[in-house]
Formats: sequence, C-alpha cells, structure tokens
Amino acid sequence: MVEPDLGSDPLRDRILDAAVAEAEADGGWYDLRLHSIAQRLEVPLEAVLARFRDADAIADAWFARALRAMLREPEPGFLSLPPSERLHLVLMRWFDAQASHRQVVGSMIGAKLHPSHPHHWVPMIFSLSRLIHWALEAARLDARGLPRQAEEVGLTLLFLRVLRLWVQDASPDQQRSRDVLRRNLAWLDRLPRRPVHSGDGGT
Repeated sequence: MVEPDLGSDPLRDRILDAAVAEAEADGGWYDLRLHSIAQRLEVPLEAVLARFRDADAIADAWFARALRAMLREPEPGFLSLPPSERLHLVLMRWFDAQASHRQVVGSMIGAKLHPSHPHHWVPMIFSLSRLIHWALEAARLDARGLPRQAEEVGLTLLFLRVLRLWVQDASPDQQRSRDVLRRNLAWLDRLPRRPVHSGDGGT
C-alpha cells in the first residue's frame, strides 16, 4: 500500500494512470481487468505483467505515488509550526495527491479487504504501519518511549477515521475531512518531545 518505487518507467506510469481511469469508468477496482488496460494503451498484455504482477500491485504503486507526494521537502517555516499543524500538512499531502480519484481509492481499499482476498489483509496492516511511521518522519516528530507509542496508535486510529470520511467527502476541497483531522491532532502538542532542529526544511 505504501512501498515507495522511485524508478522511472514512463509505461509503468501510463499503466497506473490507465488503471485508475478504467476503474473510474467501469465499476471500481474489484472489476478491473488488466487486458482492458493493455487494450486502452495499445500495448501487449505481457508489458503490463512485466511491470505489475496483478491489479493489487498497481494499487500499491498508486499508494506509493501518494507517499512520495507526502514526503516532499517541507516549505520554509515548516519546523516553526506546532507538531499538530506539521502532521496535518503532511497527511493532507497524501489525501490531496489522490483527491480527484478518492472514490477509486476507496474501491482499491475495498478490493484489498474483500473476503476472497485474505492474503492482502496482513500486508495491509504492515503497509498502514509504514505509512504512519513515514508521516511522523515527514512531520519531524521525535517523541520517545510511551509518547511515541501514543503517537503511533493515536494517529493510526485517526487516519482510519479520516480516510473513511474522506472517501465520501463531497465538501469543497474536502474541507470536512481537513477540519476533522485538524481538530483531532491537537493532543500531539501536549506530548513531551525533544527540541526540533532547524537544519533541514527549516525556519
């Protein structure tokens, strides 16, 4: 769900975009057919297989693209913001990178959770954990011990809550999701943590 893939392959990107378009036009991710993607792009089916083992791997590549958007370098002044605001900005990069296709994103997750796909369930747990860890890294949060565990558990639960809302959020610019996320991150500012160093992405 969040494995980064930093390689450059134009056809890989085209397959990814075509898969999302196909799912959007034809009933969701569960019914996505790889031969339809090959036909849409006018490439051999083998070219799709050479880059993705199945539709779930394409979904993982989509989430990896969102992860890279989340991890882009912070803008000036980022480290002077309180922890809650830094994390809000980081997580909204992930959501905003997918906002125009959020219903397909919901369909991707639904396909992973389908009863006939139990082999996807455990990898999803690990992928979610990695996403949360990367979000904390991107926000430059350095709590230790029990406060760090509180960050991880609390943020995981909040992320799942906001994700469920965001998939169906028709408010302008998904403002409802933004507001819920911001309101429920304030507790981060009360956790003990080490001083932030301003050497990178700084003030």
